[in-house]
Amino acid sequence: MLFNKIIKLYIVCGTLSLIIVATLTDPVTSFAEPMSQVVPNIEEYFPDHKGNEWTYRGRFIEGEMVQIAEKSFTNVSTVMGNEKKDGIEMVVFHDTNPGDQGPSDSYYRRDVAGIRYFGSKPGTVLEKQLIPYQIVGFPLEVPSSFQQLDRKGLDLGLDLDRDGESEKVDVQAVVSVLGKETVTVPLGTYPDAIRLEARMSMHVHLSQAGLVVKGTDTMTAWFGRGIGLLKYEERQTIPSLRSENDRTIEVIEELEKATVQGQAIAGGTQDSSQRVF
Repeated sequence: MLFNKIIKLYIVCGTLSLIIVATLTDPVTSFAEPMSQVVPNIEEYFPDHKGNEWTYRGRFIEGEMVQIAEKSFTNVSTVMGNEKKDGIEMVVFHDTNPGDQGPSDSYYRRDVAGIRYFGSKPGTVLEKQLIPYQIVGFPLEVPSSFQQLDRKGLDLGLDLDRDGESEKVDVQAVVSVLGKETVTVPLGTYPDAIRLEARMSMHVHLSQAGLVVKGTDTMTAWFGRGIGLLKYEERQTIPSLRSENDRTIEVIEELEKATVQGQAIAGGTQDSSQRVF
């Protein structure tokens, strides 16, 4: 799992639910400053060798005005190897239960320009209209940001108001590199983890009444050198078509154990002498 939560759509109790790897926001706000720095050896933060495996301890919290339910889950992410798709070689990641949504395969390509996402299995009608798109750009500057998506009038692939017609949707997404900080997960404490934030907004045009409803999703993720994704926190605000109260969903996954290039990652506080690369 590189940044795994790539625009998957679900209908939960008649409402629109947004699950992503890249999240959505309002128009771009640049975080770039004159003192920005380029992260060296950036590929070491996104290890994608065949056989690499990460086990995450997760929590799924759902509610409206007050918390409704919280449950725990486990997700195991494994690099399955390379595969050619439409003549392009990419890396396949298999996740057993990302975001507590069941198994999926995701396709990525990493090169000198960054990491691009090429879709998932099972995918969605909307996702097929958006791919491929950039997940991370190289060189990676801290701080910085880029507009990931800005598309309008797409087919949502869902009939939310049940009038027999699929809704149209406008999608905006921005990814920001916020800096480096120390993060603690069940496996240990990692200084100098890169913190990325992805924000997403979807404006859904309901065909029956001509109304527009908005869903938002914000994901913060931390990547460690030589180990990859350490933790992510995702918060979704979901407009309800049957209630005055918006629903919220919060998903958290934290690294519990990992094997990178055949080496099990030890727990405790990690420093440069313990890195795989």
